[in-house]
Amino acid sequence: MNSKNEAQTLPPPPGIIGSLRTGFDAIAAHITAILLPLVLDLLLWLGPHISMNQLIQPWLAQFQSFASNMGISASDLKNTMDMYTQFFQQFNLLSILRTFPIGVPSLMSGEAPTLSPLGTPTTWQIDSFGSLLGLLFLLTICGWILGGFYFRWIAALVLPETSVSSGRAVMQTVLYSLLWLVIAWIIGFPIGLVLYVFFTINSLLGEGALLILVFLSMWLIVPIFFSSFGIYLRKQNVFMSFLSGLQLTRFALPASSLFVLTMLLIGIGLNFLWQIPANDSWLTLVGILGHAFIMTALLASSFIYYRDTSAWLQSVIERLRATTPTTQA
Repeated sequence: MNSKNEAQTLPPPPGIIGSLRTGFDAIAAHITAILLPLVLDLLLWLGPHISMNQLIQPWLAQFQSFASNMGISASDLKNTMDMYTQFFQQFNLLSILRTFPIGVPSLMSGEAPTLSPLGTPTTWQIDSFGSLLGLLFLLTICGWILGGFYFRWIAALVLPETSVSSGRAVMQTVLYSLLWLVIAWIIGFPIGLVLYVFFTINSLLGEGALLILVFLSMWLIVPIFFSSFGIYLRKQNVFMSFLSGLQLTRFALPASSLFVLTMLLIGIGLNFLWQIPANDSWLTLVGILGHAFIMTALLASSFIYYRDTSAWLQSVIERLRATTPTTQA
């Protein structure tokens, strides 16, 4: 009887709206927190571009010759080559500074703007694969470091009592990113080969396999979303932070899934609004400012939700443990 009453008095999990309100209020009161995403987007929008287009063009020509000898239809080959050509003409290597899953959010990293209010940006061409690999490595490391500073900054801003040192935050961020890079290669490479085989056999078979893979990956979004927060809020190392994220999502999965879905809908949905102005219009600056504020506020809200849900989970576990002797008696 006592255990039943105790179960009925368990506190409810933290609310999504409350976490959002607290996070947005915190960033509105400390507006300088949006500086890193703002500066990164301004660099990608108004700054010079680093391109590998000239370096990759001979390889694209060889690919076109090889594909034509394989019997691929002229129309399919033309569409494929047009897609690759356009991508490499617009791709700015500086966009690699936006790293995943930890990184500084950027609106322009997916835009690849070739025009700005200042005109056509200056473009620096990479002339060797050695330079390309070195630059990729350097930009990736810089992106991880900036991401570590950014996450640590926001965590310390909204929850100063849990502040971790910048050096430890950056070190653990780099280790965490390396871990996910290895996992991505171990899992992604064989999956890519299987999808390639399926698409080779039949396009419908490949699309079906890809659709199933997308549905399965949705179960991993929530654990991945929270898996790094222990680094900045609990001073944990990479592995303990990962386990803490798994524990939180295991016991609070429905509410946590709804929270992550809300974050994605707000962030992705508003991106359509921020991208309405043309890249050569100064109105794009409004979109950049709005994106920087919203994404920073969402990150702050996520930290607050993680802290409150962890405290709630601990409270529930302690109450359930307290009722165990009564139940046995």
